[in-house]
Formats: sequence, C-alpha cells, structure tokens
Amino acid sequence: CENLVEFMTGLRITEISADLNTFVSGRPLDDDGSVLLRFENGAKGLLWASQIAVGEENALTIRVYGEKGGLEWHQQEPNTLLLHMLNKPTQIYRTGGSYLSKVAASATRLPMGHPEGYLEAFANIYGAFAHALTKTIEGKKLNASDLDFPSVQDGIRGVVFIEAVVQSSQSKDKWLKLPR
Repeated sequence: CENLVEFMTGLRITEISADLNTFVSGRPLDDDGSVLLRFENGAKGLLWASQIAVGEENALTIRVYGEKGGLEWHQQEPNTLLLHMLNKPTQIYRTGGSYLSKVAASATRLPMGHPEGYLEAFANIYGAFAHALTKTIEGKKLNASDLDFPSVQDGIRGVVFIEAVVQSSQSKDKWLKLPR
C-alpha cells in the first residue's frame, strides 16, 4: 500500500505514526493496524489494515483528496475510478473507455465491461519489465515510460516502511521520520 500510494500521488511519505495491535490471541502477527502518514508536500494520509473487520473481504480502497476534488478506487470494483469535484456530480471512469489517456489505454487488455483488476495489474508489471529487459538486451535506449514497474529501491523502501511502522508502534514518540 505504501508503494501504491506513493506511485499514485507522486509524493514520498516522510513521517509516520503507527499503532499495531493483536486482538485475536494466539496470532503470531498483528491483526489490526493504523498508520498516520505525512507526505513531503504537507499532505496527510491514513493507512488502515485489519483482519478483524468482520464482514470485510480484501477490500483495498484508496481515496486521494485535494482542494478541488478527490479520486476513489476500490479493489472489489477494479474497473471503476470515481472522480469527485466541488459542486459537481461524481464522475465515473471505466477501464477500456475511449476517453482514457494513452498510458491508461496501454494498460488495458480487454474491452469495456470485462473484469480486469488484480491479475491484470501483475500482468502489466511483468509485461513492462519484459519490455524493458528486451530493449536492454537489444541495446536500445530506455525511456522513463519503459520503466513503469517497481524497482529494487521501491522494494527496499517497502521493507524500510514496514520496519518503521513496527518501530513507531513500539515507541512512545509520536512521529518517526522515514529515511530517504
């Protein structure tokens, strides 16, 4: 989720304040956690993950709000993006529509109305990596658009994030800075 929110917003998380809990006895890992996030531009966020929210499935939901509007996406409805603008009705964007940008259209394999989502997201990552690898082997120059997949640095940052969450949850300090 940390990597996804940084990728979607283009912003780095700079500080966190975490609270991890185990409510079900015998569980070896935390089963509920909240993390307050501070981003490099002053934006704030909340990450909540739980195995004790009765009735919820793997309901990854991402909401990003700004001064003039917000975006909302639900993993359980992966082909839909909601756009909320001030004083306007909510707009619904669907996968495969002719109104998509070139980049968004290139990540779409199926016509409108066909479910994509979770598995297709991984296919896009693997496809982008294979494309970059092929260009590299052929000695062709890579552009930034060829590198549309997580890097080793992204993976390391994810591990650092998890370690910081655990450290923050165990600490009496309110906020913990994430290393660059």
